[in-house]
Amino acid sequence: MSNYESIQPLLFKLDPERAHQLTLRILELAGSLPPIRAWMRRVFSLEKPDLHVHAFGLDFPNPVGMAAGYDKDGRAFHGLACLGFGHLELGTVTPHSQVGNPRPRIFRLPQDEALINRMGFPNAGCAELLQRIQRRGRPPGVVLGVNIGKGTDTPLDEASDDYLILLRTFYTVADYLVVNISSPNTIGLRRLQAREYLEELLEALSSARSELEVAERRSVPILVKLSPDLNDDELEDAVGVVQGTGMDGIIATNTTVDRSGLSSPFRDETGGLSGNPLRERSTEMVRHIHKLTGGELPIVGVGGIFSAEDAREKLEAGATLIQVYTGLVYRGPGLVRGILEGL
Repeated sequence: MSNYESIQPLLFKLDPERAHQLTLRILELAGSLPPIRAWMRRVFSLEKPDLHVHAFGLDFPNPVGMAAGYDKDGRAFHGLACLGFGHLELGTVTPHSQVGNPRPRIFRLPQDEALINRMGFPNAGCAELLQRIQRRGRPPGVVLGVNIGKGTDTPLDEASDDYLILLRTFYTVADYLVVNISSPNTIGLRRLQAREYLEELLEALSSARSELEVAERRSVPILVKLSPDLNDDELEDAVGVVQGTGMDGIIATNTTVDRSGLSSPFRDETGGLSGNPLRERSTEMVRHIHKLTGGELPIVGVGGIFSAEDAREKLEAGATLIQVYTGLVYRGPGLVRGILEGL
């Protein structure tokens, strides 16, 4: 961590998106060199049998994962796998390549230990991500998830076509899939969380999965990622549909459009807010979902995890697994090991 403290000011001098691309490139290079991979594992990984987690039919070496959005195109997952994560979530990926929203589209809020992003799912498309996973092979000992989303130009009433294409594309290579219907940066996407859209979408995915289970002789868990901005009634509706359609878990939560209590000059930028200001709200949602489902549906807690204490708070609220992203930007690559040692 202390090493990162000396590097962080230099990274923070760069435009946030450029800094992100630079760290991704470093991890991509590191992940392609076996001696560097071995060194990184020694420094950053922590192997402890009592940290193992079994969730939705999968065995995780530990509860800490990398959230979607960091490695959208699967460029650096072999490098990321050496930082101690129990699982990595690639994406969000869409059926076709898209450039996302105009730049600048990522903003650091250091006073609030937060980020605002309005990326809009820029990615190289599903064919390229599939090819990368197949070409590079799976990193050993890490669960690999793929986060899927509809294309920007796809009308809402055709959204399920996009998700079905992506389900079929990644069914044979992903350990689990995540239906992203909660990013605030694709116009109209969050409306898919409303009962009438959500039921139709998840029933279509459930039915397609049943066919794939027979054809491929394997079952791939499907999780649904929800927004922290749902009110109690909307959340109860969404959770009811998730359970009713046989989905395997919920990721709580995506980024928020709420700006309460921020002090940074960037606080009024549009986009999804992540990091410390989201911690309390996402924990509340984890607790609420856990109560609604009687603890029977696995929950992945995401939002404002910067320390072992933050991680414990999510787990005690009812999360089975947790994911980090913004915490990594502010705390550096030692974050995962620090959390695992604290747990």
